[in-house]
Amino acid sequence: MHPQIHSNHPGKCPICGMDLVQGADDAQGTDHRHGAVIDGAMRQTLGIRLASVEPRELSRQIRTWGVVTLDESSRRQISPKVDGWIRELRISAVGEAVRAGQVLYTLYSPELVQRQREYVDLIRRREQLLNSLSPIEGQNAQVLASLARERMRQRRQFENADVDKAFIDALEQTRRPADVVAVRAKKPGIVVDIGARAGSYVTPQVDVLSIAASSSVWVDVALYPNQWGWVAAGDAVSARRQNGQGDEIRGALQLPDALVDRERRILHGRLVVRDARALLRPGEYLDVRIATRPHRALAIPRSALIRTGAGDRVMLADGDGRFVPTAVQTGIESDDFVEIVSGLKPADQVAIKGQFLLDAAASLLAVVQPRQAGS
Repeated sequence: MHPQIHSNHPGKCPICGMDLVQGADDAQGTDHRHGAVIDGAMRQTLGIRLASVEPRELSRQIRTWGVVTLDESSRRQISPKVDGWIRELRISAVGEAVRAGQVLYTLYSPELVQRQREYVDLIRRREQLLNSLSPIEGQNAQVLASLARERMRQRRQFENADVDKAFIDALEQTRRPADVVAVRAKKPGIVVDIGARAGSYVTPQVDVLSIAASSSVWVDVALYPNQWGWVAAGDAVSARRQNGQGDEIRGALQLPDALVDRERRILHGRLVVRDARALLRPGEYLDVRIATRPHRALAIPRSALIRTGAGDRVMLADGDGRFVPTAVQTGIESDDFVEIVSGLKPADQVAIKGQFLLDAAASLLAVVQPRQAGS
């Protein structure tokens, strides 16, 4: 019934299960080399189809996930520029969003109080000289110019000590030094660490707060081992919220970390997102797609591949109707094609339909062996 099936010992047909009968060797007889011999007519009956092994441009869209994290490069430390005591901390917890100009904490510093007094004395002396000197020329002009330079120097010292301009202007108007100075946020951001509390004695070596910018975030992209061979820095990335809401986010993939996460066995990629409206929240998960660059390699249709526990193989058309089980090493996969790293060469013909029947027939004849190079 199935004359294409041959065996060197009694048994049953792998197709219909009937007992094999002894026959004479002919054009479809037992192949003394591993494989099965099928003539053209039987190939048509069984619907066996072939495809060539040839170089192709393989491309792939990788689907994975990412988590929104703070932009660590924008992280800045807020520390006092003078010794003192924190009178009041206006930040309650890590993760709190701060606005530009918002009071972060108030500081009592004897040194700042003394600087205010010196500044007030300087302003009063300058005003007294302006009222008493006439005309303002020659040496008098030089004295006033020197006082003006000193005033600007002291103002810069206040600003360098995180005293804002509005506080200095108020000091010039009231001429009353304040015991407590408010330290304000210069830029908006998110608090990521708190290093002191109300009542703490602090010095310039103490980081009271750590704040990261909210206008820029990172998307930490998870890349699994079967995806490493595809991705490269600069690949186009698109991300979207998992609930489908919001606009699609686009950017270029960065690969800043060369080490693999030991616990999760993933490689971390990165997408930098300018989020001026602070729509993305750190810790939020996103669906990520990566459009990898084309990869030219020797490939076969996916349907030609026979996957087994002992490895991958194909049924190679070896001429004269002979099909030989051939072990192959595969690489990356792209849609309906699989990269062939070794085992085949360009212009080889492999079965893409009926290959399992051929493999079953060949298994009765011999143990599958890898194809020798140059055969």
